[in-house]
Amino acid sequence: MTHTTAVVLASRPSGAPVPGNLRLEVRKVPAVQEGQALLRTIYLSLDPYMRGRMNAGRSYAKPVGIGEVMEGGTVCEVLESASPLVTPGDIVLAHCGWQTHAVEDARLLRRIDPGKAPISTALGVLGMPAFAAYVGLTEIGRPRPGETLVVAAAAGPVGSMVGQIARLHGARTVGIAGGPRKVTWLKELGFDVAIDHRSPGFADDLSAAVPHGIDIYFENVGGAVWDAVFDHLNDFARVPVCGLISQYNQTNPPAGPDRLPLLMNAINTKRLLVRGFTQRDFVATHYERFQSDVSGWLAGGSLKYREDFVDGIENAAEAFFGLLQGKNFGKLIVRVSDDPTSTAPASHGE
Repeated sequence: MTHTTAVVLASRPSGAPVPGNLRLEVRKVPAVQEGQALLRTIYLSLDPYMRGRMNAGRSYAKPVGIGEVMEGGTVCEVLESASPLVTPGDIVLAHCGWQTHAVEDARLLRRIDPGKAPISTALGVLGMPAFAAYVGLTEIGRPRPGETLVVAAAAGPVGSMVGQIARLHGARTVGIAGGPRKVTWLKELGFDVAIDHRSPGFADDLSAAVPHGIDIYFENVGGAVWDAVFDHLNDFARVPVCGLISQYNQTNPPAGPDRLPLLMNAINTKRLLVRGFTQRDFVATHYERFQSDVSGWLAGGSLKYREDFVDGIENAAEAFFGLLQGKNFGKLIVRVSDDPTSTAPASHGE
């Protein structure tokens, strides 16, 4: 009998989540049935969207139920299979959530080639965050040479990809991040301008960075960053709305004044395109092209990425709380168990 160590939702947060909202449990894993596979989690992805899954309210996806395993993307090793689709030893992309072992429908698994790139990249630069950046930018932002793009949370796995891909399309890129270390890294990535939103002079710095206005603003944050960006949007600017991390813990409407009439007027008079999206909207039509394009850019040295590892499923909750406060630097990944494909010592960074 196999057991799993899992992080489950113990209660729904009110405001910022606290340790008591999550609970570590040891559970029995069911026997493998026809068409299923037993998986061992190697890497678990931690992402901002998970905060929304802790709420009971209506959203684009079902919330995690009380007592259920927190959801999340995983890279796993197949330990046992009752399906011709996978065999023991295969490395697969799955959605097992925050736990060490799981039994999954083999049809929902995607094989990962360890010879292509480190398998952890299936959760970052070759995975969901980068895919969100890719489709949000290319299908909604649609950058053209010479245009100015601004992206918030630019040192994260989505924002860093947005900026780099925009540069590949000939756009001028302005990245917004929190703290000098992240700002320095954005410059290393090739951003034309990097700005610290924690600086007292942030609004003035942004104004100086976009003398001809903003043609594309890729929204990951909301709040004060959006307020600073708003007045600089050009006619026909495009705003892909990928996330609003500054608002995820709010329990009340934001303080006034009410700027919604100004936004609606700007959408009308400037002919703005403001569109929310999730990456799942584009999987069927764009995922294979994304894999081909990004793999080629990586191989050619046009893209860089950064991974931030935390060891142990028992440390996932604390790492997630830090993510919501911007403490991570790069794609945040929990190393749940040993990586059988790795020959290098575990380390942070690219």
